[in-house]
Amino acid sequence: MANQTTHFEFELTGFPGVPQNFHMLASFILFIMYIIMFITNGAVFVLIILKEKLHKPMYALIANLAFSDFLFDAATLPKMICKYWFDGGKISVLACFVQMHLVHWLAGMDCLILMLMAFDRYIAICNPLRYSSTITIKLIVFSCGSMWFTWAAIQLDIILIATHPFCGPNKVLSFFCNASTVMRLVCDDVNSTREILLIVGLVVLFGTLALIMLSYMAILYSVLSLSHSDGWWKAFYTCVTHLIVIILFYVPRVFVYIANYVKLVLTPDLGVFLIVLQSYLPHLANPFIYCLRTEEIKNIISSTLKIKC
Repeated sequence: MANQTTHFEFELTGFPGVPQNFHMLASFILFIMYIIMFITNGAVFVLIILKEKLHKPMYALIANLAFSDFLFDAATLPKMICKYWFDGGKISVLACFVQMHLVHWLAGMDCLILMLMAFDRYIAICNPLRYSSTITIKLIVFSCGSMWFTWAAIQLDIILIATHPFCGPNKVLSFFCNASTVMRLVCDDVNSTREILLIVGLVVLFGTLALIMLSYMAILYSVLSLSHSDGWWKAFYTCVTHLIVIILFYVPRVFVYIANYVKLVLTPDLGVFLIVLQSYLPHLANPFIYCLRTEEIKNIISSTLKIKC
């Protein structure tokens, strides 16, 4: 068993039901998605870091979210594009485990950052007079830095799954290695491991979602109760657009976790589609919802482009 695991290779399937003659179209769509996400999230992160005018708590959170999305996409999509272009879907056990660690680490970071963003908006809208003294750039940098290192250190996926042997079949029904798909390839009983990882995932997912929803419920209540104020529509519109990101990020994940918990059998292509939907659609939407609709960032971008022209 040990020798089998050592020399074992996994193969990422992507969409297993897509015919061969559609692989070029699928790879082209993935490539365009990757370029858009690479440019937008990378530009948002660099812009916020370089422009001192944007060194504010909310923008610091947006920069962390953009950086997390940028790393996630870079760790997963190029491999899948190579699979469709060069039939390069094979991945070693070590590389698969590293990718799995990055996937769970960065997905968890998105949950935590979105939670901090909801809390930031709660203080800014419900207690505006206390915002500048309560939420500072130093507090946000320290909080995000602590979460990056702490969440990376307490990841259990590799430690728990690596204790099990692997022996054919070697096909990972996904775009990337993650715990739920890799555990299907283990030879022995993984029920205890699956339950531990499921509980951790549910605590992080539903814990952060509950805090986010409480924050936005308080925000919406405050905004609607002050509907006579001049800025109420702007605050309401901000909440609604932020909630769109929350829906895009959480709804597919909640469905997948519930499906795993009740042992609902999904077709391979539907399972992969949900993974793609929950992983990449928020990364496409985040830069436009959080940044390109923000007047301060739009003014900086337009002034920068005018100077270069």
